[in-house]
Amino acid sequence: MKRLAICLGFLCLLMTPAMAISEFGKQWKSEYLGEGADPDFVKTGKKANCYVCHVKGEKKEEARNEYGKAIHEYLKAEDFPKEYIKDNPEEAKKKILEGFKKAAEHKSKDGKKFGEKIKENKLPATDAGL
Repeated sequence: MKRLAICLGFLCLLMTPAMAISEFGKQWKSEYLGEGADPDFVKTGKKANCYVCHVKGEKKEEARNEYGKAIHEYLKAEDFPKEYIKDNPEEAKKKILEGFKKAAEHKSKDGKKFGEKIKENKLPATDAGL
């Protein structure tokens, strides 16, 4: 019984960063694929899913594409534990959207800012892997 409790506790610790990462994805989709978004871009964004920020076929924690690296400068999973998001949803959302806004000012490898590409209904990273 004690082993089970230890294992469950360990699993809970492992799940906290995933909660933050899923919250980042949820907020990105809400911000860029929500109401009023171009239907084709919505389809592309939903197809890309995690690969808007991550490299396909590699561990997400380690493999960020150029846009994911820009996002990671401003948003760290450990700064958004599950309890924080649950207890402060509006504050967490505001901080996440601020991170997106700052990352949007970074330039892609093709010379365009990530935010410009999103406004053009294109995925921000040139290496999104789709």
